[in-house]
Amino acid sequence: MTSSTPDTTPAATGTGLPDDYRPWPALWAMVIGFFMILLDNTIVSVATPDIIRELGTDFTNGIWVTSAYLLAYAVPLLITGRLGDRFGPKNVYLIGLVIFTLASLWCGLTGSIEGLIVARVVQGFGAALMTPQTMAVITRTFPAANRGSAMALWGATAGVATLVGPILGGVLVDLAGWEWIFIINVPVGVIGFVLAVRLVPVLPTHTRSFDLVGVALSAIGMFLLVFGIQEGEKYDWGQIDGFLSVPLLIGGGVLVLAVFFWWQTRVRTEPLVPLSLFRDRNFAVANIGIALISAAITAMALPFMFYAQGARGWSPIQAGLFMLPMAIVLIALSPYVGRLVDTVHPRTITLVGFSTAAVAMAWTGMLIDVDTPAWQLLVPMALFGVSNACLWAPHGATATRNLPMSAAGAGAGVYNTTRQVAAALGSAAIASLIGARLSANGLDGGAESFQAAGGSMPAQVQGPFAQAMAEAYWLPVACFTIGIVVVLFFRAPNHDREPAVDTERVTSAD
Repeated sequence: MTSSTPDTTPAATGTGLPDDYRPWPALWAMVIGFFMILLDNTIVSVATPDIIRELGTDFTNGIWVTSAYLLAYAVPLLITGRLGDRFGPKNVYLIGLVIFTLASLWCGLTGSIEGLIVARVVQGFGAALMTPQTMAVITRTFPAANRGSAMALWGATAGVATLVGPILGGVLVDLAGWEWIFIINVPVGVIGFVLAVRLVPVLPTHTRSFDLVGVALSAIGMFLLVFGIQEGEKYDWGQIDGFLSVPLLIGGGVLVLAVFFWWQTRVRTEPLVPLSLFRDRNFAVANIGIALISAAITAMALPFMFYAQGARGWSPIQAGLFMLPMAIVLIALSPYVGRLVDTVHPRTITLVGFSTAAVAMAWTGMLIDVDTPAWQLLVPMALFGVSNACLWAPHGATATRNLPMSAAGAGAGVYNTTRQVAAALGSAAIASLIGARLSANGLDGGAESFQAAGGSMPAQVQGPFAQAMAEAYWLPVACFTIGIVVVLFFRAPNHDREPAVDTERVTSAD
């Protein structure tokens, strides 16, 4: 995750920054926090069996350790993106970093499952405050024509965090205990805070009215939708209690969100989501693309981990190491792809990304079997690293290239909300598909089968279980195949045209 000119490239005309301002140090400072919060999306899954055992709880409560974080992260993203516009991305980022770091310490020190779940909610809210600000700072400090390298770093951070979470989680759990997947965030958060205070500039704010009705509608709608999706598998997509059901929650969430979008068309002052953003075809297409990427990557990790630890009996560290080729290839290619993003049609790069991803996932699915040599699984994983390098950065850069500076926070909030909600959808969908394929292969599809994947498995079960995990790869293959069609609608960006910019000048961070 390097750039060819990280310390020498000044901001060009069109960013509203002084001519001698150098944006790379600020971005590197924020990347530390961004990597940390994204890592928490995947690292906890490896530790869940140990958390369940040591805190004396059940499978359902163990899943809530992840679900609580996901809910608290996804629901406020639209709002926190706008908060960055209103109060400044640096201020909102620092507040979020403090909340996230203290909540991480709380998670590591808690002695009950209830305390851990509450701490994870607070941690997720801190992450929601931080995430949109990283993308908004890129949009507001890098000129549009040179934004590709910055987005390559942002995209590589997102990709590497997603892929190395299981590796780092396995190491920490095996060597130090599950508490350390949270405690390790504390020194990282302190370092990130000091660097952000020193290096991130104070950018102009935009004092306008705040859409309180939109805030309420988006929060309620997002909560109902994500909660319903997360709880769907637990309640077999049926009744929860009395009249309350999973379809009612999901349907209610969709209805409230529909009312929210209708309301956005009626707001005459400052809508929470400026729908005019979607008049830019590339912004709209990039949002669809990142949704497919996020859902597919979330969906591909779970069946592989179940297969590796269940059907093959590999340890968490051994299972996590299969993600290493992806991370290595992604890190190696990201700087080169970042430079291409500024010069090559985004359709070209993203077509390579989606095509290689579809091939890599189909290949992995065909290889998942109890007798497959381990080294053969590494090859499609390496190919998937190529895919990630050609997907994350091009989508981020293309989505934000023509955003007006005053809407940078709103655009980042929409984009990151799309990504996070799609991850929730992918998680729910793959859980449902795994259950269906386990039943189709003569195995129980309930929670007990998922728990069995974390321990020893009878020999007569290994074959059908591996087959079910292989068939679950239909979902990520389908997502990436659809993506091939979606990115055909990308337009070539006009590098000579800068988006509308702020007239205010940035103040020094020092």
